Amino acid sequence: MPTSSIVLIVVIVIAAILLIAAIVWVARNKRNEHRHVAAEEIREAARDETPQVRQREARADETAARARAAQAESDVKAAQASGLQQQAVAYRSEAETSRHQLDEQWDRADTMDPTSQTPDMPRTADRKEHQAH
Repeated sequence: MPTSSIVLIVVIVIAAILLIAAIVWVARNKRNEHRHVAAEEIREAARDETPQVRQREARADETAARARAAQAESDVKAAQASGLQQQAVAYRSEAETSRHQLDEQWDRADTMDPTSQTPDMPRTADRKEHQAH
């Protein structure tokens, strides 16, 4: 093979390699530009949606604050209810003690009074009403 043929083949191969490299470079640049444009469109859409998202976040924060306030109010009411229940238990105990003392007074009075006709009467504060009849 003559030298000129070899040189021609080498030049053609180098030209082909350069052409392929140029095509790859242009294709990559186009792809990168296309991606850049697509990314900018996504950013624009995100910018457009930002106020709505902030509004939703504000609404969520406000609702959470109302929930905390309601929970605090509920806790106060529960504490009040618990206090009232304890007070009711104390009053009930006091009333039962008073009832027992009153029944003992009725029994003692009935035992002391020879004319009493209430041995079969129930031991309640209602005896006075029953005796009046």
